[in-house]
Amino acid sequence: MKFIVSIAATAALVAGSISPSFAQSNPAPAFHPNPTQTLRVIGFAGGFNLPIWAGQRQGYFTDEKLSIQLTYTPNSVYQITNLLAGNFDIAMTAIDNVVAYQEGQNEAPIGPDPDLFAFMGSDNAFLSLVSQGQYKTIEDLRGKTLTVDAMTTGFAFVLREILAKNNIAENEVTFEKAGGVGSRFTAMLQNPEHAGTMQMTPFELQGEARGLSTLVRAEPALGAPYMGMVGATRRSWAIENESAVEGFIRAYKRSVDFIYEPDNRPIVEALLVANTQMSPDIAKRAYGVLLDKDSGFYRDLRLDLAGIQTVLALRSKYGEPKKHLTDPAPYIDTSFRDKALK
Repeated sequence: MKFIVSIAATAALVAGSISPSFAQSNPAPAFHPNPTQTLRVIGFAGGFNLPIWAGQRQGYFTDEKLSIQLTYTPNSVYQITNLLAGNFDIAMTAIDNVVAYQEGQNEAPIGPDPDLFAFMGSDNAFLSLVSQGQYKTIEDLRGKTLTVDAMTTGFAFVLREILAKNNIAENEVTFEKAGGVGSRFTAMLQNPEHAGTMQMTPFELQGEARGLSTLVRAEPALGAPYMGMVGATRRSWAIENESAVEGFIRAYKRSVDFIYEPDNRPIVEALLVANTQMSPDIAKRAYGVLLDKDSGFYRDLRLDLAGIQTVLALRSKYGEPKKHLTDPAPYIDTSFRDKALK
């Protein structure tokens, strides 16, 4: 630091000693900082990344002077702990993960005072209960092994609630941790002892093509709206990078509008094929689920309060240590979205 100051002071003295005409004819080279900010985004692999892929293709993030570096996480623990550690800037994650780590009901130890929050909503998670092909009803899962990401995550709570609504006690099944949605999909294909799991579109469709069964979709099974994936980050980072957060939101919104435009369907299906292992036929089916006018991606990027209430109710019921959670406010901040989309 002292060396830099010395050079700066010397440069100032030299600049003051030269004539104005010389200074004008030999200006110092202009410094042009790179206007593009790289955002390190971490999410789960799958078709639910469609708005990001579309935004990258269409240049919407570039328009906001952003470059998206998208990393796929092996599981929720890796995702959130690395977000908190500052190794990533934004997580496309379940709102339940935000609640869990803020309330100390998380799977992995973290430092004190986490400052996670959700700044926009994406979807209802497109969740389905998937089973091996020989199991045709939820009742058939009684006595079987079911896989989860982690026992303390929201999708595991959805599975436990669906079982409870079908009168299957938790001691009548075995839960086994098998990682994120992609890992659980692979585990189902490789190990027939894994009888069922919660999956996100398009994995349930890919599973059907490989002989697996889709037993039920989550929202109808729960009988209530469910808030799934959100854009989340640390409050401290968001305050320092407000323009980047708002730019991300604007680009994401343009991407959602793009993928919903019927004329763009061939491009959208091609993006699904190019970024996943799905076939063109499955891409057509996935398009129908992801862009359903009633249950597809949230066109307004809302943080759905009714859906968050369901998340909090399940976490109050199944989370440890026990807490009674009813207020979404501590886990969300709509001001970034409101300002970005104003």
